[in-house]
Amino acid sequence: MSTPRDLLIVTMDVESGRTVEAGDLSLALAGAELIDLLAAGAVTLDGDRIVPGEQRAPADRLLAEAASALVRATPREPVEDWLWRRGRGLSAVYLAALEADGVVTRQRRRLAPVRTSRTALVDSPDRSRAADRWAAGDPVLAVLAAAAGIHGTPAEDLPDVGDDAALTVLTAVNEAVLELEAVRQKRSVEQAAFDNIWRGE
Repeated sequence: MSTPRDLLIVTMDVESGRTVEAGDLSLALAGAELIDLLAAGAVTLDGDRIVPGEQRAPADRLLAEAASALVRATPREPVEDWLWRRGRGLSAVYLAALEADGVVTRQRRRLAPVRTSRTALVDSPDRSRAADRWAAGDPVLAVLAAAAGIHGTPAEDLPDVGDDAALTVLTAVNEAVLELEAVRQKRSVEQAAFDNIWRGE
């Protein structure tokens, strides 16, 4: 089981009523990686700082990459810094991995003026497992999916996940997503003001 893979599959499989932003998803995926590394004993948290554990590589290739990307020097890296550093472009990395594994396929649109393609999930054990986990109401997956944009905005009241370290990570993911949204809104306002200047308004 890989929480990041399950998360990406859920975001592709569940109708959210809104577009999932790549940046939000990437932050949530980085959080999902950290939660899996915590569960595997590859890391622990000292407050909000990541302490690498045994250097045993996880079986999942991308989780192994995440483990090798941990900062092992002191001072220890805060969870929030990890999310921003590891999360950069991470949604595209996981999408490419799912495509390489045959979980996702590209559907070409020939009737469009310009030939384009979009990704779609195929029936697979990975998809079934992610769907089962989602249907079971896994609280970690639910919070990460909410942060990514499934079923609304990030939850303010986090459910009981039974683990203080996981709760610390989920809180940091929500805060990072809210920070990213604030940056987007600021840029939107600045762009609107710039456009108004050019229109003479």
